[in-house]
Formats: sequence, C-alpha cells, structure tokens
Amino acid sequence: MTSESLAGWLRCPACSRTLQALSTLVLGCGEGHRFDVNKRGYVSLLNSTSKVIGDSAAMLDARTQVLASGVYSPIVDALIELARPSNARPRVLDAGCGTGYYLHRLLTAVGGQGLAMDLSPAAVVRAVRSQVPAAGRADGYNAGLVDGLVADTWRPLPIRDGVADIVLNVFAPRNIAEFHRVLAADGTVLVVVPTAGHLAELRVSDALSGGGRMLDVPADKAGHLAETVAPHFALDRQQNVTFTMRLDDATADQLVAMGPSAHHAPARHARADAATFRNVTASVDILRLRRREV
Repeated sequence: MTSESLAGWLRCPACSRTLQALSTLVLGCGEGHRFDVNKRGYVSLLNSTSKVIGDSAAMLDARTQVLASGVYSPIVDALIELARPSNARPRVLDAGCGTGYYLHRLLTAVGGQGLAMDLSPAAVVRAVRSQVPAAGRADGYNAGLVDGLVADTWRPLPIRDGVADIVLNVFAPRNIAEFHRVLAADGTVLVVVPTAGHLAELRVSDALSGGGRMLDVPADKAGHLAETVAPHFALDRQQNVTFTMRLDDATADQLVAMGPSAHHAPARHARADAATFRNVTASVDILRLRRREV
C-alpha cells in the first residue's frame, strides 16, 4: 500500500489533524508532523512511551498454522453472516488484527477496504502481505485491499472520525470510546469473545499435567461486555458459536501458543508426534453492536 490509501484512514497522533499523502511513502499534517510509510506496507503511529507488548513471531507462527487448517471456519462464517454492511463498499477496521485471517475473509465475502491495526509490527506485516486476490469477483472489488497500521488500542486511535463502516474485534483488546468515535453513524462493531467453555478440554489437561499455561475465561463474558458498552453501543444481536474440533497434539499445543496464555508462561517444546487426537470444544459469543449517539 502507499501513503495515499493510508491517508484516507488516518489522523495525526500528535495533533489530531487529518493526515495527507506528501509522497508515495510519507504522510504529513498541516502542523508539520511527518510519518514514514514502511516499504513493507504499513505505517507505525505507536507512541514511543508505550510499554505494552504485542504478539511475538512464535505466537503468530502458531496462529497462522492453526487458522490455515480451517478449524475456526465456523467463526468466520458467523462473522460474515452478521456483518451485513450498509455501505456497498464497506471500510473495515480490524482492531487487533493478528495475522489478518478474519479481516481478509470478511473482505473476500463483502468487498471493500480494510485497515489492519495491531500493536505488533510483525502481525501487521503478515496481515498486509496476505492479500487475497480479487480474481474471480464479478463485482470488480479488490477483496485484498488492506492497509497496515501499528498502534496501541488502549490509547487514542490515530484514525479519523466516522471513517469505518465495520470495526472488527476478534479475541482482542477493546477501546469502546474510540471505537464509537471512528465508527460511521450507521456502522457496526463485531466483537468475538470466548465463553467459559472455550478450549475447556485443553484447560483441564493443562491443569492435570501441572502446566498451568491456559488463562481462565470469566463466566458470561459477553453479558458483562454488553453492559460495559451500553453507554456507547446498543446490542443489536448476540450469537453463540459452539462446535467440536478434532485435533492432534501438535495443533492443540499451537492453540495454546497462539493466544494470550503464551504471554504468561513458557511454551512447551513442540511435539514431533502428532498421532494422538482429541476432541476440543470451541465456543465463542459474537456481539453485533450498533452505535448510539452520545
């Protein structure tokens, strides 16, 4: 991507003025602030004082392998069904994009443009590079039009007011007030959160083995989230997606290594023997939120 396509999304993190393309690889605002667009396809607008740690390369490797296997396809299918953008060419912000798996599959289904935002530069690079070809689309949309932004979700987002038709937030941190600001008046937020039963079998086996690597999921996380966002968003629809995955030991280990639990304990050595299979439950709630005027 170039600075021109990025500029349509962004505002200056220093003064909040809109950013403009000054050259192919430079963004700037009227106050004289300048930002270089990386040749790998993204711009970093991360505050230099941020101490939050993004996903590591090892976590992203594990996530790439698990998602490429298709085991989470039911979650993708539900997201696509719930999206239903009002705009024929929606602009989709993926806040906490990871590898860009969910963003690209949503864009393949509905068309439009995407902004892959993550704290991890390595994640944003993967999301931008995994462009989905537009070949075969009768409507002519470029389903792979994705720009990249390195930014901290917990801080004010360097994104223009009302620019996103959909904010996608899958297993990622949320900044509700900022999501409200950057979302168009008739836009939607799609949030995916795990239920207490998500990967339950792996949590039990981990506890029995003394590993203790898996973080617990609070009961009724979706219900608490709906209450938390109420000043900014109305809950338009909530859908539970629960299914059983047949996993070998290697994939089960990758599921642990790709998520937030990987930040809190060292990963086990990868298993060469993947002959043992088990049934593991995937269970998430997807919330579709509509913007309130506040």
